[in-house]
Amino acid sequence: MTDLSSRQAQAAQAFSLLDLTSLTDQETVSDIEALVNNASWRNADGERIHVAALCVFPRFIPLARKLLDEQDLQAVRLATVTNFPLGGDDIDIAVKETRAAVAYGADEVDVVLPYKAFINGDHTTALQLVQACKAECGSRAQLKVILETGELKTAERIALAGRIAIQGGADLIKTSTGKVPVNATPEAAVVMVSEIAAYEQQQTNEKAAAHALHHIGFKPAGGIRTLDDALVYMNAVRSVLGDAALAASRFRLGASSVRNNLVAILEGNDEATAAGGY
Repeated sequence: MTDLSSRQAQAAQAFSLLDLTSLTDQETVSDIEALVNNASWRNADGERIHVAALCVFPRFIPLARKLLDEQDLQAVRLATVTNFPLGGDDIDIAVKETRAAVAYGADEVDVVLPYKAFINGDHTTALQLVQACKAECGSRAQLKVILETGELKTAERIALAGRIAIQGGADLIKTSTGKVPVNATPEAAVVMVSEIAAYEQQQTNEKAAAHALHHIGFKPAGGIRTLDDALVYMNAVRSVLGDAALAASRFRLGASSVRNNLVAILEGNDEATAAGGY
């Protein structure tokens, strides 16, 4: 495989793992239409690849679903956010927002851990909020828990927050909202992926493998703007959890500005780095 074709294969894989996101809270219908139009890409032979999910505010879920279905993109999942972006510690509010998100038709709910309360030592509220939101999701939606690692700062806090999220029923743990100064970092990724590996090893040790292992996913988010940025996280997951973990069911890239870079590679053009954005 030539360097270009290898690079294009990596770009295609990264594209298929994207959670394409629009969370400015200033969106219009035309913004959602544009987001849906960016959810797939066709090569010169007409072959199409698509992103894993679109992440929008709950009120836009029905519109996004309609537009995706019109483009025969039923496989693209719809994610939304709750307790976002501040990560408040009011469990009742987080639960009601999550219930509404599921009612709107969300396939996935990204809930923000009450990280400020957690930093102040209130680990119980963090656990109970995740548990309550997981109960609202039930079997209808996956729960992704945003730890806000840039605010947690230390590896010890990030590891404990990850364990609590997993204990509470998270299907996937995510680094960041993209709304704080420090978002995804390779260092935080290593800590989080290691917690996932430890959980899966614990299941195996407890002979839970007699049943299906509950695999936990990982999502870095914020500040991923090039394929090389994405590869840092993809390689971290591969090295700890194996190639099988680099599937949309277990790994996502929370990055919208990276799309231009990936498409430039896929089209054989000079790599373009999108400026700013999530």
